[in-house]
Amino acid sequence: MLIAFNKPYGVLCQFTDRSVPPRPTLAGFGLPAGVYPAGRLDFDSEGLLLLTDDGGLAHRLTDPRHKQPKTYWVQVEGEPREAQLQALRDGVALNDGPTLPADVETLAAPALWPRDPPIRVRKSVPDAWLSITLREGRNRQVRRMTAAVGLPTLRLVRIRIGGIPLDGLSPGQWRALPPS
Repeated sequence: MLIAFNKPYGVLCQFTDRSVPPRPTLAGFGLPAGVYPAGRLDFDSEGLLLLTDDGGLAHRLTDPRHKQPKTYWVQVEGEPREAQLQALRDGVALNDGPTLPADVETLAAPALWPRDPPIRVRKSVPDAWLSITLREGRNRQVRRMTAAVGLPTLRLVRIRIGGIPLDGLSPGQWRALPPS
């Protein structure tokens, strides 16, 4: 079984939380029993999360050797200059080593659901949207890459993993995907 889920902002990618007070988890969304996340999406990120009950499938989806591309729509603070975009395309030096090259392009503000809470807006600082596709998955990689080139991330939404798109799921909604 493979499930596409639109993880809302502020939800953990696990079914339990031992924090006090507890934070929202996947347990609150009526997902089928026996599935678990194939990969992660940060607490403060939104969008496509795949869940499965098949360990082999989870491995194929998440193992870096399979290089499943993951596409994110990223709202950044500032107006990207071509040199910043090219740095992201070439790969960025992070404290845990250089990243692989990424596919990066600017895009018009996408039609997305409102985020709760909304991002901070500073009238004196413009923002922009980027589409970034990675073929690796380090901890908080997109945020660290955009920060490294001087474009801090304000909002991050994963819209595709491999050939699987988010496709109109609202936050908290999920759908079973046909077997492949």
